[in-house]
Amino acid sequence: MNLDHVIHELRELNEPVPKPMRLPTPDEVARAQQQLGVIFHPDYRKYLLEASDIVYGTLEPCTVTPDGGHTDLIAVARDAWGTVGVPQDLIPICEDNGDYYCMDTSGQIVFWSHNGSTDEKWPDLATWIKQVWIEKG
Repeated sequence: MNLDHVIHELRELNEPVPKPMRLPTPDEVARAQQQLGVIFHPDYRKYLLEASDIVYGTLEPCTVTPDGGHTDLIAVARDAWGTVGVPQDLIPICEDNGDYYCMDTSGQIVFWSHNGSTDEKWPDLATWIKQVWIEKG
């Protein structure tokens, strides 16, 4: 699965909203990494910089722009790590009703239920975007 291709597909599906989000600056992405004490996988960094302003379907992936509200990556990560017990080597990229889709250091996406670890995985961000966000949107 090609990340550029699925980002293009997402762009085509982007839904108009009254108050559109904006893409973060490279400095905002760097600040989020610093606050979380992590280095984002290159695929996630690319997604944040090129597609994190897209609104489609019911999933609302995390954002790193100021005033991100309920999608703010810093707040979502702290809650996932502190309250739900998601390991800190997993970066929650999307919260869904108390469950989390997380990226590991290799770029694989894993599903973490509020009940704990599961076997659900996707080999990369592009596959997760296509199979979970776009197809189940």
